[in-house]
Amino acid sequence: MALVALTAAAFGAAGCGDDDGGSSEGPIRVGISLPLTGLASQPGKAAQQGYEVWQAMVNENGGLLDGREVELVIRDDASNQNMVTADYNALISREKVDLLLGTFSSLLNAPASAVAERNRMLFVEPAGGAPELFERGFEFLFFAQQSTADRQGDAWAEWVTNLPQGERPQTAAYPSLDDPFSTVTIDGIREKLEAAGIRTVYEEVYPQGTSNLDAIANTVKASDPDLVVHGAGPEDGVSMIRSFRKLNFTPGMLYQTTAPSLGNQYADAVGVENTQGIMYGVSHSAEARTTGNEEFVAKYREMFGGGEVPEDAGDAYAAAQVVEAAVKAVGSVAREDQLALADWLRENEVETILGPLSWDEAGRPQGEFMVGQWQNGKPEIVLPEAAATTDEIISSWEPQD
Repeated sequence: MALVALTAAAFGAAGCGDDDGGSSEGPIRVGISLPLTGLASQPGKAAQQGYEVWQAMVNENGGLLDGREVELVIRDDASNQNMVTADYNALISREKVDLLLGTFSSLLNAPASAVAERNRMLFVEPAGGAPELFERGFEFLFFAQQSTADRQGDAWAEWVTNLPQGERPQTAAYPSLDDPFSTVTIDGIREKLEAAGIRTVYEEVYPQGTSNLDAIANTVKASDPDLVVHGAGPEDGVSMIRSFRKLNFTPGMLYQTTAPSLGNQYADAVGVENTQGIMYGVSHSAEARTTGNEEFVAKYREMFGGGEVPEDAGDAYAAAQVVEAAVKAVGSVAREDQLALADWLRENEVETILGPLSWDEAGRPQGEFMVGQWQNGKPEIVLPEAAATTDEIISSWEPQD
């Protein structure tokens, strides 16, 4: 895929790494590039908020390493791969930051992590679960969500396959947006359901920018599936629900990626009456009963208002928690100790607001995503039990006419 070429290009553009930079005195400077403008600006701004909440909470609690305050040095990569490479090179060579934190998306983190690798600096990313990022032999890259994209649907697929025989779907349809995250996630789910005997009756990938999904929805309906698993982004996730409702098509179960996790933005777009029973994978929820989550949510709302807490803000906060834990354990942010930070993460579990996170040798997380479900007009966490906000799981999609 394109990520392989990106890696080589980013290594070529990376700084030489000869100047250690950093300082043992004054604030600990953390370098970050984010898509604050461009196509990915919405999640990029949410990630910035999550990082800023972490900064505020750490500094209010006395800072790091004997009272050193945390200072964020944030650049705007404008959702551009070339810009993100230039940003991280500048953060390392000119700004001489002590630590790095990742940007948003696999597309941007692929070249960004290559810059960090060339300069031998720890790179913890809050969003970037494409499996190929972790097939490059990198020592310094870690993903601070529960799993890579190919395993995001594991917990939900296991729940489906363990349903009693009379309740388990027999057939499934898999429409998906042509997007590295969506298609990989759907492929992972399909493989597990097929292995359990759930027959695939429809499978199609449609191109980016497809605004009208009526024809696809009609073909899905004609295949008469018990279950629809939709690899969706924000816009097409809404479009598919609208198309299904126009056709008066209601499969027994409906699972979508991404779109249902966007809270009121999703419910307002599809009609809250059409959300009942829709399931999805999610890394963070404001309601999840995970360690420290209540405090994070309270601080977020104090700083940014009392509305919804974006999933991407929670992911960024968790990425910063991971770096914080490594720094505290190693006791240093010096350039010569960056490998020690990475080695510590490979060998330890870190408690975060996403739950406990741990990694394999390549930096792949080894957990399971939470499973969300819309119930009575609001999103709930239904799996795993330790993070669940309700004891009930609705086993069907139940839109209201």
